[in-house]
Amino acid sequence: MLPSLLRQLARLLLWVLVALLLRWAVVEPRWIPSGSMLPTLELRDRVLVEKLSPRFGAGVRPGSIVVFHPPEPLREAGYDPRSALIKRVVAVAGDRVEVKEGRLWRNGRPAEPDWAREPMAYELEPLVVPSGDVLVLGDNRNASLDSHLWGPLPKEELIGTAVWRYWPLSRFGPIRFSPADSGEIG
Repeated sequence: MLPSLLRQLARLLLWVLVALLLRWAVVEPRWIPSGSMLPTLELRDRVLVEKLSPRFGAGVRPGSIVVFHPPEPLREAGYDPRSALIKRVVAVAGDRVEVKEGRLWRNGRPAEPDWAREPMAYELEPLVVPSGDVLVLGDNRNASLDSHLWGPLPKEELIGTAVWRYWPLSRFGPIRFSPADSGEIG
């Protein structure tokens, strides 16, 4: 009886270790704490974040929704460095970006799709996204703490890419991405 119980405990321990490894390195559940990504992601949605792509150089493209640690300007303002934010990548290294006339412009043309909930009530002076960085904006641009305030995001801050909404059940399914766009970071 005792050897059988020990084998069962060993199997259970192995499964717990596999589950912890998967959560730490491969996929992680997150919840949406704000309205900055409306209407794409709603307050208290639950999503799964795939963590391998940014780590192994698959990169992210414009349109990807990423989860990341607060960049240095936000940490200096008091954000917990262990917390996470979620936004959409709108430009990658080498892209020239600006916000004018309420629209996002990328490489001299209006960004299509733009993903914005409404026209932006701010301007962003033209900038070229530095190598190894991305520019992230919330879909609810006028109510989002994002790159238009603190600049490009170093890719080292990326945790992963949001790929699946698992709650609420009425919106269960993959999080829609844009078609492949120009450029990606690795």
